[in-house]
Amino acid sequence: MRVAAVSARARPPMFIDSHCHLDFPELAADIDGVLRRMAAAHVDEALCVSVTMADFPRVLALAERDERLWASVGVHPDNPAQSDPADEPDAERLVALADHPRILAIGETGLDYFRQAGDAPWQRERFRQHIRASRRSGKPLIIHTRAAAADTLAIMREEGADQAGGVMHCFTESWETARAAMDLGFHISFSGIVTFRNAADLREVAARVPDDLMLIETDSPYLAPVPHRGKTNEPSYVPHVAACLAEVRGQPVERIGELTSANFRRLFRGQ
Repeated sequence: MRVAAVSARARPPMFIDSHCHLDFPELAADIDGVLRRMAAAHVDEALCVSVTMADFPRVLALAERDERLWASVGVHPDNPAQSDPADEPDAERLVALADHPRILAIGETGLDYFRQAGDAPWQRERFRQHIRASRRSGKPLIIHTRAAAADTLAIMREEGADQAGGVMHCFTESWETARAAMDLGFHISFSGIVTFRNAADLREVAARVPDDLMLIETDSPYLAPVPHRGKTNEPSYVPHVAACLAEVRGQPVERIGELTSANFRRLFRGQ
């Protein structure tokens, strides 16, 4: 698929990267350069997402050092069950950590059965704790799901995730899964995967998501979009995701930037 170029305008479109990992070594080593390139690409803000308790202080420190950056708190489902309670937080601790003006969300959390050998009850319990923390804190969820859509949606319903809201990040599932998540009040976020040549089915989903429930992200340092596929991803590449959505939806890229930025600010900042 040919990805539309981001046009040069007197007033260029502005974008928000709704999910990145700037604390990861690939980006942290050049954080000043990452931020310069982000500004040059007209990416106004980025949400730095937590994946472990041990690394959470680094994520928060990034959000505290630059007003364009925000943070979340949570533990990714890929990280095995921890024997140390400090690394396996319950809802109470997540709520306490989320009580900070630079923390916008709980997560990323969810279920990932792709690399699991056998059952993973600890993943489901961790997910439940995050949903409970989201409901109590009033801060939305960032949900990761891979090879686990049915269980993810079932737990969302059982735990009242619709009372919290949030986003299905780096979405790669079917339209039926997207529709079920949106029925629970969740946004659908598209990453560089939507630009990949073999992602035609995902682009069909992207064409159908309502304007007010769509977000864009990089999930950097992973999943760099075309034309940067194979490189280290970073927030400055998120306009390429927007350009792809503009093409498949028949909307100007400026409109995609406006919509997704407004959706981000409404969901995460109540604006």
